Amino acid sequence: MDIFNAFINMLNEMSPYILLGLFIAGLLHAFVPAQVMSRHLSGSDWRAVFKAAMIGVPLPLCSCGVLPTAVAMRRNGASRAASASFLISTPQTGVDSIAATYSLLGPAFAVVRPVAALVTAAVGGCLVGVSEKHDDRDTDGACPIAGCGAGAESQPAGFGARMKEALYYGFVQMVQSIGKWLVLGLVIAALITVLVPQDFFVSLGDRPLLAMLVVVAVAVPMYVCATGSIPIALSLMLKGLSPGTALVLLMAGPAANFASIAVISRTMGRRSAAVYISSIVLGAIAFGLAIDYLLPREWFVDPLAAMPNGACHVGVSWFDTMCSVILAGLLITAFALKFYNRRHQKITTMSKEYKIKGMSCAHCKASVERNLALIPGVTSVVVDLPAGIAYVEGDHDPAAVMERIKSLGFDPLP
Repeated sequence: MDIFNAFINMLNEMSPYILLGLFIAGLLHAFVPAQVMSRHLSGSDWRAVFKAAMIGVPLPLCSCGVLPTAVAMRRNGASRAASASFLISTPQTGVDSIAATYSLLGPAFAVVRPVAALVTAAVGGCLVGVSEKHDDRDTDGACPIAGCGAGAESQPAGFGARMKEALYYGFVQMVQSIGKWLVLGLVIAALITVLVPQDFFVSLGDRPLLAMLVVVAVAVPMYVCATGSIPIALSLMLKGLSPGTALVLLMAGPAANFASIAVISRTMGRRSAAVYISSIVLGAIAFGLAIDYLLPREWFVDPLAAMPNGACHVGVSWFDTMCSVILAGLLITAFALKFYNRRHQKITTMSKEYKIKGMSCAHCKASVERNLALIPGVTSVVVDLPAGIAYVEGDHDPAAVMERIKSLGFDPLP
């Protein structure tokens, strides 16, 4: 019962800000054309790197969703330096996680987190640009076909159509993408809050650097999205770890995992992958130490004072409860739609199947469906995300489908 109460308390704290972030995420998706992002990222100098970092900070893409986006940008002409900068900054934070960070960890964390993402991305991208000059590995570079990648995806016409697309993306597709990891993060946080003894982290609390290294060792192989990492970081702070250590989890957890390292190594070279992971880990530790030793501790601890037992405010407002109910409804609806679509895919006869490698979230699924539907002759496209299969119906050219899949940054398999 204590675990359930801790879960509900944290959900009430986060739900209003998560809903706001989902709405803003939908607006960014519907009203900012994807080709705009690739147009300014072809150079390897600090300007292109900084632009890529700035673009990535507000985008609500997790480390799985950002991979195909960055690969498509790379094949559409973006440099390895800019692509790496985008890969570092994007999963660390976003409009949804910034709002959720403010709700649970306070304004100081909400400011420091995107600043840390921006700085580490800019530094990491510049270092990749330097290493690029010495890396002769033959990687997948810019696609020679004009108009591929990000430019292939069309935007809906008209304000009403774009708003509809924004709402669908924010409250359906984004919920499908981060919902599982958000719930998992809340469950882990509730378990830590209730089951971990108060004095468990006392010894590590006096040695922040050692605690940060332990968190890095756990966070890098573990996958957790930027929003899902927030309640876990809160729980660790309430158990005695320093605010800087919590920031290390918030940065390294969402940005680095084995899957992203493998993809970056294949598409941009091992040297770039090594610089990528080093920038994240060293940047996270550097900002963590700066918080612990250079900034006033009360900036990061005072927001926790109003939370009895580290869970929530004393009172539960009707607005928070209503937002939690809405968010729970969105989660249930999103998962129900995913289950329905999977069943529908199995009983629908399609004219041709295409096996696709690299799709990892609802954003990938939506991008493939939308772009394949633009091919002449295609009448229907349904993607089975867990199986990695696109079912394409209509009198179409299979070579055009394969080429379009490649242009999006995915790998079509025989």
